[in-house]
Amino acid sequence: MTLSVSSAFDGGNIRLVAVDGDRIDLEIVSDHQSDFYQWFHFRVTGCAGRALELRILNAGGAAYAHGWDGYRARMSEDRESWRQVDTSYQGRVLTIRATPTTNSAWFAYFAPFTMERHHDLIAGAALHPDVEHRSLGQTLDGQEIDYLKIGTGPLSVWLYARQHPGESMAEWWMEGALERLLDDADPVARSLRARATFHIVPNMNPDGTRRGHLRTNAAGVNLNREWHAPSAERSPEVLHVLEEMKRTGVDFAMDVHGDEAIPANFLAGFEGIPSWKEEQGALFAAYSDALERLSPDFQTKQGYEIAAPGQANLSMSTAQLAERFGAVTMTLEMPFKDNDDLPDPEEGWSPDRCRHLARACLAALHAVIGQVEEYRR
Repeated sequence: MTLSVSSAFDGGNIRLVAVDGDRIDLEIVSDHQSDFYQWFHFRVTGCAGRALELRILNAGGAAYAHGWDGYRARMSEDRESWRQVDTSYQGRVLTIRATPTTNSAWFAYFAPFTMERHHDLIAGAALHPDVEHRSLGQTLDGQEIDYLKIGTGPLSVWLYARQHPGESMAEWWMEGALERLLDDADPVARSLRARATFHIVPNMNPDGTRRGHLRTNAAGVNLNREWHAPSAERSPEVLHVLEEMKRTGVDFAMDVHGDEAIPANFLAGFEGIPSWKEEQGALFAAYSDALERLSPDFQTKQGYEIAAPGQANLSMSTAQLAERFGAVTMTLEMPFKDNDDLPDPEEGWSPDRCRHLARACLAALHAVIGQVEEYRR
């Protein structure tokens, strides 16, 4: 049977170069109107029992090529369970080796969270009687920017994810956060909903998600560099969300992402903003400490370089919201690789672990919410 490769589906990305027996040469396609690329998601058919050698020839030119070292691709035969497969990076080529048991196998940079699954997530959450669902506006491709409002408390908590669409772990995290927040028997959820109102945007970049982009929207724009001056022409996603934030205010915010290189979960803060306050920074530290106590999958030793005083990048949401609203804000980063402190050789960092970390993040917020209330009085 002849091998066939396709990516003409929701979130797909690959270009076929050549097929030679069981070896397939491929290239990742750049984001539209952008040089960014690294996300891949494709299907191989006719592959049952065949020792596939999949070579991504342009991996060396990817946005974060240093992230390929120690990375393992994911494969699924049912599109539900994703496991790591043998992957190596030499020179400029990423080579994936696997022997599927069925005639259809899907390969991806990380377990995909497609727009179809996003719609299922929104539909399920909107059925809860305490959830308000609406669209904040439309993207350049005409997709809705889904928004969920949960809770009745005075604190304004914003959770938003997937500004970079290829970081699909961010929406798996959102799935876990919504599961916990909407569990009426969960005492942490009940307390949080009474003390705060949650404003949730599970996917900030629907266009990039459907198009199979790594980092940008339909116009090739990195949304997390638009928060100082978003526009309807370049970044309507940020424009609409920021307008809603102005209406609700922001007391606490988490922007959920994935990191290509660091094999750990970590937070990045808002150090370096012009209006930095010690008590604001102390609350960020208190939250980080609480999360580290609550989850062995979170750590504080590895992370990004901290900005010097006055040197924060205010085009990024975490810094912009901390500066604009005086809020406690942070970026959560999860790995494409694994958490090396607590590895899983079979699945690596996985959708289930994203969901569990989300639950811990909400527990950490509950642990410090009294301090946030005091800070905002």
